[in-house]
Amino acid sequence: MSTIAYVAFDLGAESGRAMLASLEDDHLELEPVHRFANLPCHLPSGYHWNLLDLWANLVEGLRQCGATANRSGLELIGVGVDTWGLDFGLLGKSGQLLGLPFCYRDQSHRLAMDKAIQQVSRETIYEATGIQIMPINTLYQLIARNDAEPGLLAHADRLLNMPDLLHYFLCGHAANEATIASTTQMVDPRTGQWHHSLVKDLSIPTQFLKSITNPGTVLGKLRDQVATDADIDPIDVIAPASHDTASAVAAVPAEPQGKWAYLSSGTWSLMGAELDEPNVTGPSMQANFTNELGVDQKVRFLKNLIGLWLVQEVRRDFSRRGDEMDYAMLTDLAAGSEPFKVLIDTHHEPFHNPGQMCEKINIFASRSNQPQLQSPGQYVRCCLESLALTYRQTLDQLEELLNCRFDRLHIVGGGARNELLNQMTADAINRPVYAGPFEATAIGNALTQAMGSGRVKDLAHLRRIVRQSFAPKMFNPRDPGDFECQIPRFKKLTN
Repeated sequence: MSTIAYVAFDLGAESGRAMLASLEDDHLELEPVHRFANLPCHLPSGYHWNLLDLWANLVEGLRQCGATANRSGLELIGVGVDTWGLDFGLLGKSGQLLGLPFCYRDQSHRLAMDKAIQQVSRETIYEATGIQIMPINTLYQLIARNDAEPGLLAHADRLLNMPDLLHYFLCGHAANEATIASTTQMVDPRTGQWHHSLVKDLSIPTQFLKSITNPGTVLGKLRDQVATDADIDPIDVIAPASHDTASAVAAVPAEPQGKWAYLSSGTWSLMGAELDEPNVTGPSMQANFTNELGVDQKVRFLKNLIGLWLVQEVRRDFSRRGDEMDYAMLTDLAAGSEPFKVLIDTHHEPFHNPGQMCEKINIFASRSNQPQLQSPGQYVRCCLESLALTYRQTLDQLEELLNCRFDRLHIVGGGARNELLNQMTADAINRPVYAGPFEATAIGNALTQAMGSGRVKDLAHLRRIVRQSFAPKMFNPRDPGDFECQIPRFKKLTN
């Protein structure tokens, strides 16, 4: 019998890739087959994703994965897509897309959030959804769309988040998958269903909010035209844990014993714990923690934090000046730079917007009576140390909210490759850090598909496969006292 394989499309806010995942005897192998850029564009109507380019790359990725599977003697049986959260497309009754999806960084969303809070209050929204209040959330994007184009929402028959939309393109079946739906701030975390009354209270129509399906659901066969264009058989389209963080958390290689927290590290940092029930309380709201749905009916209790976006933007700044450096070079320069010269509040809103990151850091430094930075290594070290202290602060909050102590932190995702940040994090939290797998999102995507096709029993079985296939690297604390001394300074900056 041939080894079975799945195509896992993992789309992030900067790039995407098609991964070919082969599964045999509870061992998973992953092969990157096609990589592509994913960059939004400024159009007269706002900041949009280049959806047609994404779609062309999905078809090309399928074609390349099919050819690779044939050469390797693999039986390709499924395909699924995960993406970042929040963003969406609207379909009309004919199935036609009603406009290009907006990027969550579009500037119109802040005013929409302020309007919603004035209308029904921050407390009401959080109690209904358990989701961190952020202007980028789908709820506020819908208000912004309704204000900019009255009547658009009234004509919509379906709201599909980005992976749902791409699954629709693949198989022709429109479905809302649970983990991505939960990011919208329109789902009741207790029931896992749309919170229609909250949406109506904000004067948003609800006819486009249809039934929600579980991760691992087989949505249908690949459309004949897509199969022809990709030169493959019409395989199953299987909804994985379609939110990239949900797939990444599913692939945390944690042993069942002990208490562990997770950090999904990439452009964003998502830090939290896996719970059986949502934690929707006043203190959770004040600490800005969110309750999103996971695999096997789990709840991802986490906080959305800025991540390596800071370093990405520093790199772009120097690239515009003609200084091209890869991330490995920037990390080496940071390792050789003076420690703790400047620390920043990673929650400071200007840092979340693109452009002039180095200038923004120096403005923050000037206003907080810190020296100015100049070299690439200084800027990157500032970002990494500030991230490590943010992780310490967030872990302290998490333990207080859940009244427990975690004995280890699992870091998964592409950011786990940054060994300097891993060591800084172990020092900052004074606990072991387990780094890897780096491709946790694609692994979780493929193995959730395998749950849907009956090859994986449950979440415990999934994680056993991950442990057997991808051994994490441990970082023990070396100099925790250095970071401990910086905590009062960091608290002052973040207050």
